[in-house]
Amino acid sequence: MRIATWNVNSITARLPRLLAWLESSGTDVLCIQETKTTAEAFPADVLRELGYESAVNASGRWNGVALVSRVGLDDVALGLPGGPDYEGVQEPRAISATCGPARLWSVYVPNGREVEHAHYAYKLQWFEALKTAVAADAAETRPFAVLGDFNVAPTDDDVWDPALFVGATHVSPGERAALAALREAGLSDVVPRPLKYDHPFTYWDYRQLGFPKNRGMRIDLVYGNETFAKAVTDSYVDREERKGKGASDHAPVVVDLDV
Repeated sequence: MRIATWNVNSITARLPRLLAWLESSGTDVLCIQETKTTAEAFPADVLRELGYESAVNASGRWNGVALVSRVGLDDVALGLPGGPDYEGVQEPRAISATCGPARLWSVYVPNGREVEHAHYAYKLQWFEALKTAVAADAAETRPFAVLGDFNVAPTDDDVWDPALFVGATHVSPGERAALAALREAGLSDVVPRPLKYDHPFTYWDYRQLGFPKNRGMRIDLVYGNETFAKAVTDSYVDREERKGKGASDHAPVVVDLDV
């Protein structure tokens, strides 16, 4: 079984690349983030022609998540139970479903903006709600994983130059503590291998030649329970999909399971 996660940075803009990648990669389930479309405008019909069912949680604003699967899509749940609002809105940042033998979440964790910003406090609250929401699934014996754009680099090795990030979001002690707390719910970090260079970065800024110079970060993560982690036979960042015109600023993270 091949599972992947990908922040597409607008499914409308990335649709031709997404369809071609699904066909070439042989992915069974894709967790999508930052759809930037409404649920009604999501290209479910086009994906169905390729054999994929779709489940979507999106409102057309700067977020939105989805799951697309060709191995089943059951018990779909939209949103983060107990999750916080931001400025009075419950943002569409989480979706979960059972896909074949596995229970999967696709999440788009809030950015946080700046450490002193209200969005940062919202981010930490969101992590706390996520930990509570996934605890029961994490404890089950079936494969379970939370995949997506976590907007946190777990360690200094996960950013291209740690000195440039001092005092910034994505690397702050509070965010990394929130990730550690999530792991304590019974999950472990499935670290992918890079296809090039030493570190498996998953995101490169569009500006200042970030990708050609490999000035990246590993913020797209796969957190699986014990059953999931033991079933992993390979995991890699498909860096090739970050290349060329019209690419997302994130690359897909692919996980192969023997289940």
